[in-house]
Amino acid sequence: MKLSLYSLTFILLLGLAPVAMAQTSLTVIDDESGEAIPSVVITMDNGDRYLTDDNGQVSLELSAHTKALFTHIAYEATRKTIAPNTPTDIRLTKKANQLSEVVISSFESERYLMEQAAAVSKIDQEALYRFNETSIVNAFNTKSGIRFEERAPGSYRVSIRGSSLRAPFGVRNVKIYWDGIPFTAPDGTTALNILDLSNIEGAEIIKGPAGSIYGAGNGGVISFTPGKINQNKAETSVSGGSYGLLKYRVAVDQMIENGSLSASYVKQQSDGYRDHSALDRGVFQLQGRFEPSDKQRITTQLLYSDLFYEIPGGLTEEQMNANPRQARPGSAEQNASINQESLYGTLVHDYRFNKKWSNHTAVYLQTTDFENPFNLDYKRETQYGYGARTKFQLNDRWGKFPVRLLFGGEYQFANTSAQNFGNREGRADTIRFADDLITTQGFLFQQIEINWTNDLLMTLGLSENFSRYDINRTVDASAGDPYAAERNFDPVIVPRIGLSAQLTDYSSVYGSISSGFSPPTIDEVRTNEGSINLDLEAEKGTNYEVGYRAEFLNGNVQLDASAFFFKLDETITTYTNPQGVVLFRNAGATDQKGLEAQLDYILLSNPAGWIQQLKMGHAYSFHHFRFKDYINDGEDFSGNALTGVPQNNLVNRLDLTSRTGLYLNLTYQWVDEIPLTDDNAIYQDPYHLMNARLGWRKNFGSTWQMEIYGGTDNLLDQRYSLGNDLNAFGGRYYQPAADRNFYGGVKVKMLY
Repeated sequence: MKLSLYSLTFILLLGLAPVAMAQTSLTVIDDESGEAIPSVVITMDNGDRYLTDDNGQVSLELSAHTKALFTHIAYEATRKTIAPNTPTDIRLTKKANQLSEVVISSFESERYLMEQAAAVSKIDQEALYRFNETSIVNAFNTKSGIRFEERAPGSYRVSIRGSSLRAPFGVRNVKIYWDGIPFTAPDGTTALNILDLSNIEGAEIIKGPAGSIYGAGNGGVISFTPGKINQNKAETSVSGGSYGLLKYRVAVDQMIENGSLSASYVKQQSDGYRDHSALDRGVFQLQGRFEPSDKQRITTQLLYSDLFYEIPGGLTEEQMNANPRQARPGSAEQNASINQESLYGTLVHDYRFNKKWSNHTAVYLQTTDFENPFNLDYKRETQYGYGARTKFQLNDRWGKFPVRLLFGGEYQFANTSAQNFGNREGRADTIRFADDLITTQGFLFQQIEINWTNDLLMTLGLSENFSRYDINRTVDASAGDPYAAERNFDPVIVPRIGLSAQLTDYSSVYGSISSGFSPPTIDEVRTNEGSINLDLEAEKGTNYEVGYRAEFLNGNVQLDASAFFFKLDETITTYTNPQGVVLFRNAGATDQKGLEAQLDYILLSNPAGWIQQLKMGHAYSFHHFRFKDYINDGEDFSGNALTGVPQNNLVNRLDLTSRTGLYLNLTYQWVDEIPLTDDNAIYQDPYHLMNARLGWRKNFGSTWQMEIYGGTDNLLDQRYSLGNDLNAFGGRYYQPAADRNFYGGVKVKMLY
């Protein structure tokens, strides 16, 4: 069959004709309110970009199913598949930018921050990534009443309202949870430095004692949340900076039927600002989330951390002025350092029996190998432990009043084999003493929340706590014979009462009275020179607090302020013997009065403009903390300022986000003078700290995302110590922080 010239021409033109495009109408709405969202940027796979109008609508020309990325300054980014010629509503989840929208779950009961009768701060992912991504220190220091210290890379201390007084090293007197798992060991210490920033998506911090549901710890509670998986993605990042900094990360998230899987590995190395202050850390995390049914959810985590960092040691004022980068004489020769391998396995199970009853249960297994050569000795420890926490919750009505009832318990066990040797040029020498240590702690808790009216919420909490140390000394080179010691702390009942009253839809007041206690940690009872101090008593305190929260100008101005009075008895303080060993003693009592305020406001918000958002924030703390009835070796320190706590602390933040992807984060912090000795004879000078980060984010189609950033820490080149050694023998108080330094990095993410 032959084709005519006309027929052939028609077929060729038909083949070259464009595929018919169908008009597709989209409406983007708020997932909660259903209101239309204008100025949403829609990025197609081919790179085309569209903007929704004032009614949240846009019209697209599509020939086939297409994936698109929806972004807006006030909403979570979402990737959706769009069908051609099909009117579709796209629902976006709003970011919690206002006090009335922030949900707090730290009291085991999800409620809006406006309803909470306690001083609680929340740190989201945006706040964590305003700085250099090598540690969590700077982000936490933007909150009033909270001070993270880093004496050297990887060497953390945490102070919530002055609680680091008894922590010459490590994290103590603060209870820490990670994904609902007790991350603080039963002996009261926390290896916070085994976590990388990428293992954390956000955090909630309860300031002051919250023992009614969390047991021991007068300082407060930090609850870390790991990242949530809501889409398939692969990402990688690399960054570097001053003093040999290098960090890289690879991660994959995969959605599966009724769940998700994710895996990540991150490596961080640096030479450190000071001599003998290098860091090398690798962290692997494997996470799974499964929903076998509508009633239950299972979450599993496997976390492996391999951490090594060098300890440069404290300097005298003369040494610091001569050369702040030097290490304490002998630290390098003795290889003063920490080498720690940790493995955590966790399982969390949530089950909803019916509309009223639910249960949350978490269990973990943990092992640690720890090696610590120091200037004066050489320590080795091997530990394994396990623990569990369970909570039952009832949502019901008591007569005409809505009631929420919670009750449950927590138990932890750890067995540690610890040996202390002499240190001969960085190698373990003759054994001095060895102990088998068993630590247990547990408590039961009950809490009831009653809405007496729509605007008045009362919370009553109670816990019954116990803890025990068993020390079996198998080797004692000085005394010769082995022996055993034990310490049972009397059961402690810890109550809490709180009232929260809603004044308007956008303001509330609260008041609370809460008790707390904190037994000495095993490192305070069993010290490095071999003594066992069984006479050390637990700290006990009561906190009285009132607060006010409010929003103004449609949520663009937010205020969170509180005043408190904390009475602490049997306060544990540190001192150093002539050999340089840190020891502990009870110091009578302290009175801690304070004011704290957080003020945040949005200066400009225009999602369609070049500057999409410009906002500022301020955090101020006034801590009038004083020793009371503190007499030591005939010296009366009563009335002196509490050691290690600045009286004033001010933080200012400025954040700018543009439509082109450029962003700027500026932070300025002023820290008042800090007393370094109980007699207040030595102070660290006040200092001004400024940090800046400039970056650019870009979406390439709906699949690829890139971020390039750089920044400067200590922009003003201040000489200061971010973590001093208190009451140090020989005047070695100072751990100089880095001078002006720089960093930069690249992140690439693929959504699939």
